[in-house]
Amino acid sequence: MTRKMHGDALLFFSLLVLSDAMPSGKVGVNYGLLGNNLPSAGQSIESLRAMKAGSVKLYDANPEILRLLAGTDIRVSIMVPNYEIISIATNQTSANKWVEDNVLAYHPETMIRTILVGNEVLSYCSDEGKRIWNHLVLAMRRIKISLRAQDIRNIKVGTPLAMDVLQTAFPPSTGIFRSDISTTVMVPLLKFLNSTKSFFFIDVYPYFPWSANPININLDFALFQSNIKYTDPGSGLVYTNLLDQMLDSLVFAMAKLGFHSIRLSIAETGWPNAGDIGETGASIYNAATYNRNLVTKMTGRPQIGTPARPGLFIPAFIFSLYDENQKTGPGTERHWGLLHPNGTSIYQIDLTGKRASSDYEPLPATQNDMPYEGKSWCVAAPDVNLTELERALNFACSKGNGTCEALTPGKECYEPLSVIWHASFAFSSYWAKFRSQGANCYFNGLAVQTTRNPSRGLCQFPSVTI
Repeated sequence: MTRKMHGDALLFFSLLVLSDAMPSGKVGVNYGLLGNNLPSAGQSIESLRAMKAGSVKLYDANPEILRLLAGTDIRVSIMVPNYEIISIATNQTSANKWVEDNVLAYHPETMIRTILVGNEVLSYCSDEGKRIWNHLVLAMRRIKISLRAQDIRNIKVGTPLAMDVLQTAFPPSTGIFRSDISTTVMVPLLKFLNSTKSFFFIDVYPYFPWSANPININLDFALFQSNIKYTDPGSGLVYTNLLDQMLDSLVFAMAKLGFHSIRLSIAETGWPNAGDIGETGASIYNAATYNRNLVTKMTGRPQIGTPARPGLFIPAFIFSLYDENQKTGPGTERHWGLLHPNGTSIYQIDLTGKRASSDYEPLPATQNDMPYEGKSWCVAAPDVNLTELERALNFACSKGNGTCEALTPGKECYEPLSVIWHASFAFSSYWAKFRSQGANCYFNGLAVQTTRNPSRGLCQFPSVTI
């Protein structure tokens, strides 16, 4: 074999391995399980197949799901939980055992193609979180060593990060990693990704920067349907959508550390289909528009890439398969799904990108594209379990600060003697007093927001101005 032929053969082999490890041209889906009303794993996998998902990303290595994915053509991403990172980083035997239990037990019948070590690890800034930072890359190395020992070469190892790893993100050419992680974590991480030809996995949501500044950021620019063109003054690159700006800010940040060719993969992206009263733009219309246009962009031929990386394929996973009712936080947290928990579609979408936009049924008009300005109250949700509601009432009142003073006997809100009435007052009062500290109107699904003032007579419910 001549030197040229040998080089061509190596190139072909490396491309073959890379192609096999990368998700297919179809868009993937994140499959989360934070719901108490979700379909079975078997039904969920049938839904993924019916949707023609090219790949699925799990937040663990669920044995039942991995067994059921065997023999399908769906490529699979599994995850090492954050709490296991330190033990794996400090002990090769632990890494070997993890790979044995979660990879070898299913591979190759189940097409595991990515192992993600942790989830948004660098977003946790507590002392314990920072301990995990320092073990992240070593854990990734140990997992890779375990795979090589088994002669498994078509599984990439990475870690999904959030956009908060950046200290500066706009304009994209100013992108730079946070100073507290740049040299200590990012450089070793990028060296690992570069040497193993893995991807920089990023959770990237245009919804968040847009919804934080909907007056100054055009909604259509965030939804891939704007005629606006923004020229980066530093690079001269022209942008037509917000996602490309966010992705390229990472490209420039990596380049400033000397890494110019590490590929990007979108571990999570999407748009909420509903949310709380003050959560601007969370609607079925916008969610369907964003995700449909995302699929069109990511499955286009030839590949579009980004202005800084034109023509490159970017694997992408939409978040998420279902609305998950046990996720805490604002209402949008529970409304990112493509499907309702009963398995029916929230809106139509073709993950292969082959369906014309004109073939979709009309979407419901959105009513909240501009920020809501007014008062809101937090009251008991209809048809909830009264025993659970009473527990939530006691929780709200236990936090003090006069939250439930008006509910004591003889006070203005004591009557009527109803758990629903007392809970509604307590929820509104608690939310008004502690919202600035991160409290929300949720109470494990027992509360909802309303713009209708529930006050009666002398009993005035505290409100929140949004």
